[in-house]
Order: sequence, then C-alpha cells, then structure tokens
Amino acid sequence: MAEGRRRSTPTPEELRIWRNFIETSEVLRARLAGQLQSESSLSSGDYQVLLALSEVERNTARSSELAALIGWERSRLSHHLGRMEKRGLVRRVPCADGVQGVEVLRTEAGAEAFRAANVPHLRAIRSQFVDALSPEQLAQVDDISAAMRRHLGLDAGGESDRGPQR
Repeated sequence: MAEGRRRSTPTPEELRIWRNFIETSEVLRARLAGQLQSESSLSSGDYQVLLALSEVERNTARSSELAALIGWERSRLSHHLGRMEKRGLVRRVPCADGVQGVEVLRTEAGAEAFRAANVPHLRAIRSQFVDALSPEQLAQVDDISAAMRRHLGLDAGGESDRGPQR
C-alpha cells in the first residue's frame, strides 16, 4: 500500500474490535430486554414508547413526533401502538388541532406500568453495564459515544438525543 493512502476496508484487528463491540452490545441489549420483560411484562419497545411519552408535555405526542423521538419508522410504531393500545398502555386520538394525524396519549395504566418497570430497569442497567466498568472506562465510553454521535450526525438536532434510559 502506498505511503499516505488509507485502506478502504477495516484491518483484521479493526474487524475484531468491531465484532467484539457489536456482539457485546447485542448480548447486553438482549439481557436488559429479557430482564425488563420478566420483571415488568413490558417489552423494550413498550418501555421506549412509555419513556418518550413520559418526557414530553402532557405525556402526549403526535405519532410522527413519537416515531422520530424513538428512531422508529412510522409503520413500525403504528403496529406497536396497536398492541400497546389493546393492553391499555396508550390511547390514540385524532389530533386536537384539526390537522390530519394522531396523538398518542399515555394512559394511567401505562404510567403505572412504566413507574413499576423503571427502578428495576435502572438497577439492571447498573448491574449489567455501569458496575462492569471503572469510572475512567465509563468516561471513555462517554467520549467514544460522543465521537460516534458526532460522526453519525446524531447531535445536530436530528435523531434522538434524549437520555440514559433506553
């Protein structure tokens, strides 16, 4: 390879690091989702929707805004909301401003389910993620995440810049 030319594909070592990162992230997400489901009967998708609704004014959002907040396609959200509505966690109503669309409201049952799931889920995040790392490593993860978010354009008012409870 000529001096100064950059490879267009990752090196074997870079691929090893990538695979370790992806595989570990997937195991962590699966374990957190499984624990959430077993302790609260909420799926990780339910939790994402209820978390987003808990962070907006009046616990209500247009479905298009909610989809953007959690980074889902609107069709995926619509199907998921249908399942949540059948369980009484959310309600969908026509937009009050007369504009075509639907508002998603968190019900009292949804609020209660979210409250009941929140502390156990946060404890699981601590035990499965935070406790595995030193304070210095957590700071490094934060720096790496910030660099990736900048690189992917996620901090420029675009996709979710919400917070810690995913």
